Amino acid sequence: MQVSIETTSGLERRLTVGVPAARIDDEVVQRLKKAASNVKLDGFRPGKVPLKVVKQRFGAGVRQEVLGEVMSQSFYEAVTQENLKPAGQPSIEPRQMDEGRDLEFVATFEVFPEIELSEMTDLEVERAVSSVGEDDIDKMIEIFRKQQGKLEAVERAAAEGDTVNIDYLGTRDGEAFDGGSAEGSDLELGSNRMIPGFEDGIVGMSAGEEKVLSLSFPEDYHSEELKGAAVEFKITLNEVKEQKLAELNEDLFAQYGVEEGGEEKFREEIKHNMNRELTNAVKSNVKAQVMDGILAAHESLEVPRALIGQEIGNMRRQMFQQFGGMGQTDLDLDSLLPDSMFEDQASRRVKLGLLLNEIISQRDIKADPDKVRETIQDMASTYEQPEEVINHYYSNQEQLSSIESMVLEETVVETLLADATIKDVECEYQEALSRARNEA
Repeated sequence: MQVSIETTSGLERRLTVGVPAARIDDEVVQRLKKAASNVKLDGFRPGKVPLKVVKQRFGAGVRQEVLGEVMSQSFYEAVTQENLKPAGQPSIEPRQMDEGRDLEFVATFEVFPEIELSEMTDLEVERAVSSVGEDDIDKMIEIFRKQQGKLEAVERAAAEGDTVNIDYLGTRDGEAFDGGSAEGSDLELGSNRMIPGFEDGIVGMSAGEEKVLSLSFPEDYHSEELKGAAVEFKITLNEVKEQKLAELNEDLFAQYGVEEGGEEKFREEIKHNMNRELTNAVKSNVKAQVMDGILAAHESLEVPRALIGQEIGNMRRQMFQQFGGMGQTDLDLDSLLPDSMFEDQASRRVKLGLLLNEIISQRDIKADPDKVRETIQDMASTYEQPEEVINHYYSNQEQLSSIESMVLEETVVETLLADATIKDVECEYQEALSRARNEA
């Protein structure tokens, strides 16, 4: 087999491969002989069909089959011979396929980059230092009481926090615009669902009252036609509803899994869960900073477009499934969810994945089985039957592998933090959570 290699650009390679005709011809003959012993044709006894006749009837098809297999096999033999690591599937273009002549084809593909890791000794990380206070617990309890509470109509002017039922009609230069009107729409004042000034303008209105608000759409509004546009909204307020919080009693406690121990146990359970969330948020924020540091230290690393394309496909399918599209198979996902939606994030994921794998390989990092079990146990502790969850992970290799990958990443973070400069920053509970959300 003859092989020549050419670097076309960056990570792209072009292999020209020549395969001796005898390799194809011998395989074709062997398959035709095998077919002759089994084929049934009119005028011939089973197994007695002459090879010449079999070749006339089936030779072209068998040859095409053999050519496809030989090109695939010889491509991988060639990249092994040349010590290449293909990223994604090759594009194979036959050059010469005539019978009796050597097969020649060209394979174009990308290779994985050679990665030179930076030391990263100048990595700087801010770590939030916070705690769960009684005020934080009180705020969480109020959220729970609101979740389990109900809305009741009231005979008074609307205030922030109320839910109002309204009719509204939006116009621009006296003409109604798309999406600018509704009837019988519920809106929580202070939710910031509407454009600036809309909800504030309703505060103080009473049921049956009408009002016209002169407002402007934000300059960064998602609709090009309405960016910065001056508009008017005619609003009719139909009803004002006030949020009545649920009573702080045994029924509320039971809704959140506390059957015994009353309010003291309820607060204790809330604090435990909030501490868990805080710990995870701080870890997540630190991890995000380390990952950003890894990428910043290897900005020049080029990644294969083929891998980015694969990641875009994965992200597109995940988003489609997330929004309940599993049952709809006739949609054109490429048009509905174009590559541009995922390009940047997919590129980041691919680059980070390559760098993490190289760090894990060079530093010989392993997923500690004890840490894997500890992680699974921590996740399972939030379920009613934790042992069932633990058994599920250990009986499902795909699920177990995902936890092992998580532990590997955490170990990489811990390894790099050992040489990093860590600055502890005192902050409130909600700020610590917000830091993690902003890094997501």
